[in-house]
Amino acid sequence: MDNGRVTVSLPDDQVYAAIGEDGFQRLVRAFYRQIPGDSILGPMYPAEDLPGAEDRLRQFLIFRFGGPPTYIEERGHPRLGMRHGRFPIDMAARERWILLMSNAFAEAGLPAEAERTLRDFFEHVATFLINRKES
Repeated sequence: MDNGRVTVSLPDDQVYAAIGEDGFQRLVRAFYRQIPGDSILGPMYPAEDLPGAEDRLRQFLIFRFGGPPTYIEERGHPRLGMRHGRFPIDMAARERWILLMSNAFAEAGLPAEAERTLRDFFEHVATFLINRKES
């Protein structure tokens, strides 16, 4: 809901058309800018691989939401569970990831309909990737 109105989401395959590569660039850059100083997520990202991680997420999202298939051509099937299995993702990490992405949305200034679609996707996938119980 936004200013008392319900925000509808776009079909997944129309997000890229709505925000383009620039929209994904702004969102992902704003997200990764927060990672180095974060006490929960920062240790999961080697500093030397931050540019690579940023590029991989951006290319995955572009592909997943209706853009060019560069991610698939370069990396193959996403296999999100397998690719994230080595990281200790518990509920606290999930919640922090969602928080940092929420901050990134505020900075990126995407159209509300595209943001709603992306937020719904992130909520689902962040829960799917939990692989550890709280300590």
